Amino acid sequence: MTVSKNINNPVGMGGGQRKRLSRAERQNNGPHRNLDRRGAADQKAELVRKMREKAGAAEDAVQAGEDTAQS
Repeated sequence: MTVSKNINNPVGMGGGQRKRLSRAERQNNGPHRNLDRRGAADQKAELVRKMREKAGAAEDAVQAGEDTAQS
């Protein structure tokens, strides 16, 4: 079976017409990637929030320790 070198030419791919892919989609930058990026950004924001909470709790504990040492 012949394999096409052009991604927009479905020779040998079988089964009817194929959607013409935009340059961005050929580079794996399609709309699905935007959803992946948004999900990753949400995960990162959640991680940063948790780290800040931990850092704030540790800072509060250090300040409490300093307050008792000054008394």
